[in-house]
Amino acid sequence: MDDDFELPPGIGPHNDRELELMLAGTKPMAMFSDAVHVSDYFPDADFAPHVKSGRIIRVEEIIPRPPYAMRYLFFALPGEEWRIEEALVMCRNLCAGTVKDHDADSARMGELLGYSAKDVAAFLSHLSSNQ
Repeated sequence: MDDDFELPPGIGPHNDRELELMLAGTKPMAMFSDAVHVSDYFPDADFAPHVKSGRIIRVEEIIPRPPYAMRYLFFALPGEEWRIEEALVMCRNLCAGTVKDHDADSARMGELLGYSAKDVAAFLSHLSSNQ
């Protein structure tokens, strides 16, 4: 995770609140990613009791991407597992370098993660203004 990334005003970030929002039922999926052996911030322990009880579904995948493989960790509410499958397809395409439209993928990922359409639009606008 990039802690230096600043979100534009008006976007309600989920960072560090994923579990709280999921347990409240307001966030359907959370995703964590980083290069393997680069980051140790993966909240497995925080989510573990809820995964064990079946209240949250956990899926992890390591995807090759030279020079380092990427670790993707997903959590979803029961019944929302389809979001993980769709997000994994996008992550695999990103790692393979086969993404056709980065903005469309960013928008869809935001939707899958539970951000509002307004927040997704503000995020995309912020991205385009910084390019």
